[in-house]
This record gives sequence, structure tokens and C-alpha cells, in this order.
Amino acid sequence: MNHSNQEINKKAEFGWVMFDWANSSYSLVISTAIFPIFFIANTDAIINILGFQVTNSSIYAFSVSFAYILICLLSPVLSGIADYGGRRKFFMIIFTTIGSIACSSLYFFQGMSTLVLGLTAFIIASASHAGSLVFYDAYLSELVPPKRSDKLSAKGYAYGYVGSVILLIFNIVIIQKPELIGLENAKEASRIAFLSVGLWWFLFAQFSFRYLPKDIPKYNESFSLSHGIIELKKAWEIIKINQDIKNYLMAFFFFSAGAQTVIYLASSFAQKELGFESQELIIIILLLQIVAIIGAYTFSALSKHKNNLFGIKIMLFIWIVICIMAYLVTEKWFFYVIAALVGMVLGGIQAISRSTYSKLIPANHSDNTCFFSFYDVIYYLSIVTGTFAFGLVDQITGSMRYSVLVLAIFFVIGLFYIRTVRTSAIRV
Repeated sequence: MNHSNQEINKKAEFGWVMFDWANSSYSLVISTAIFPIFFIANTDAIINILGFQVTNSSIYAFSVSFAYILICLLSPVLSGIADYGGRRKFFMIIFTTIGSIACSSLYFFQGMSTLVLGLTAFIIASASHAGSLVFYDAYLSELVPPKRSDKLSAKGYAYGYVGSVILLIFNIVIIQKPELIGLENAKEASRIAFLSVGLWWFLFAQFSFRYLPKDIPKYNESFSLSHGIIELKKAWEIIKINQDIKNYLMAFFFFSAGAQTVIYLASSFAQKELGFESQELIIIILLLQIVAIIGAYTFSALSKHKNNLFGIKIMLFIWIVICIMAYLVTEKWFFYVIAALVGMVLGGIQAISRSTYSKLIPANHSDNTCFFSFYDVIYYLSIVTGTFAFGLVDQITGSMRYSVLVLAIFFVIGLFYIRTVRTSAIRV
């Protein structure tokens, strides 16, 4: 590779990790830290929906489920079309723009009087955020060879954590001290936080759109829905006869159902079951993110020393322990210990699972977006399953503690399936 190509590749890799920097602020500030806390604090504990009495925490969980149902229906077709027409970056831009606008509009959500607006904007933003990642993830195996995918994947997550933590710290300051920027109270500051995420997400994504490889249309004819479905079928024909990929995707489904539900609903759990105040929760989540950076690199190094599957097995065992501890927790100090453990495995499970899949994909197949479409659809279905199960058990029992035990079962099943994937199937 000559010097010029090396420079282009470095810029492309920079553009790729900057997309994590840009969109992870949504995952942290909106999905995990501030919006769920704001939603629980500013809505009635019991809400009447079409004649049914539903807890606000269950409604939040169900809205997450609905957002991912939407993207499950859209992303396979869109990713197939993107591969067929060479329009990967185009769709990244579309989803990012819609998502950032929807996120910014959460500024107008103030509570029960604007409940429909708040839930609609949250659902659209969440679905758009997920949709953009279909195309983002597919770049990984194109930019680097398998031996470097773990490192670049971990670097992406690290950039995401650092960027989102910077924005979260800014928002923590204005929520704790709203008078510093001329605001009257923490509620106004939280709404400014929603606006700041939308702007951050859109503006920093421009680095990615500038430096990632340009779209190169593969065909002169215009693409249609049938083209996308045809491309997906090609990928499925390979996946269905590869037992290792199938078993890995089964494991991924179950452990993602557990891990992603923890991300979305941990703050609601601490708020309702342990009486944490909003400010305490935001600081816990900040510390969790810092630990997650360490975790991403620690398990990346462990996977390099041993292998990816070994690292995932260790993390799943820790996740099971976390769920049992969460069911038993009664003291706030003990929840801090749980949060530290979550942080350690959160960054690792996300970074390693993504790069492991990229190593399982056939090396000679050009349509990587379609393979990652399956990966992302499994991921989104897992979030639907996990958050819906969590919300349903919470609604039936009136306690999130029993919901946490359901998540433990998901991790146990994931551990069972990951043990059936052969180490030799992973490219190096």
C-alpha cells in the first residue's frame, strides 16, 4: 500500500470511529441517562392507555420495543437496496438527519400534556439511530482485515464512550446548576440536553460523511424493493448452511436481549426500586461509561490473547452474576458495585460481538451490508424481546426485580449457544 492509500485509509478509519463519537451521545444521554429519568419523573405512575392502566416504566419499555419493531421491518430491505445500488452512505445520512431532528424535538416534551409528542419523537429517533447503524457496521470488514477488526471495533466504541461522556458531563453541569446558563430549573436544563444531543449527533456525523468511502453505484438500473429482498436471500443462503454463524446469531440474540435491556431500563430500575434521585443516577451512569471504556479494551486484549469466544463466555458469566445481584440489591451502595460490573462488561460485549461476527462472514463475499443486516435485525429483535419481556413482567408483577430474573435466563441461553460455536470458524 503506497503512502497516498495509507492516508486515505486512515481518514476512512477516522471517519468510521467518529460516527460512534457522534451517535453514541444518543445511546447514552437519551436512551440510558437523562430521557428515561425525565420520562419517569414527569409522567404519572399509572397512565390510562385505551382503557388499560399501564405503569409509566412499562410504557417506556414498550415504546423502545415498538421503535425496534419498526426498524426490524425497514432495515433488511433498506440494507439490501443499499448494497445493490451502492448507496450505503446515502442511507446513513438519511437516518442520521431524521434521527437528529426527532431527538432535537424532544425539547418540546414537558410531561403528560405532551406525552404523545414525546413518545413519537423518541420512537422515531430510536428507530433512526438503529437504522443508521445497519450501514455503519457494514463498513467494518471493508475498512480493515479480520486481524485488525477487534482493535478498530473497540476504538469505535471507545470514541463513542468518550464523546458521549463529554456531552453527558456538560449536561450534568447544566442540570445540577441550571442558573449557569440562565435557566430556571433542572427540567428546563434536561430539555436543553435533548436538543444538544440532536445537534451533536448531526454535526459530528459530518466527519464520517466526509471521510468514509464514497458511494459507488453498482448498477445503472434503478433499484427497487425486490432488489433488496434478492440480496438478502443471497446472504441467507450462505448463513443457513453455516452452523457456526447460525449458532452465533442465536447466542447473540439472547445475550443482546439481556444486555441492551439493561442499558435502556437500568436507570428506571434504580429510580423505582431503590429510590435513587435523578442527579445520583446521572452520576452513576457517567461512572459506568468511564468503566466501559476500560472494559472494551480489556476484553479486546483478552480476546486477542485467547480468542473471541473465550472473552464472550467470561462476560456472559459476569452478566448472569449481575442479574442475580440486581434481584437481591436493597442498598444503594450495592447498586454502585453492580453498576461498575455492568460498565466492565458493557463495552466488551458490544465491541467483541460485532468484530466476532465480522470474522465469521465468508471472506470472499462482497455484499457485507446484507450479512450485517441479519446481524442488526437479530440485534433489534433482541431489544424488542428483552424490553417487552421486561415491561410485561413489570406490568404483571408490579416489580422490576422479577423482570431482572428474566434477563438472567436470556444470558444463560446465550452462554449455552456460544459454547456450540467452533473457535476454528473464526477467521484470523
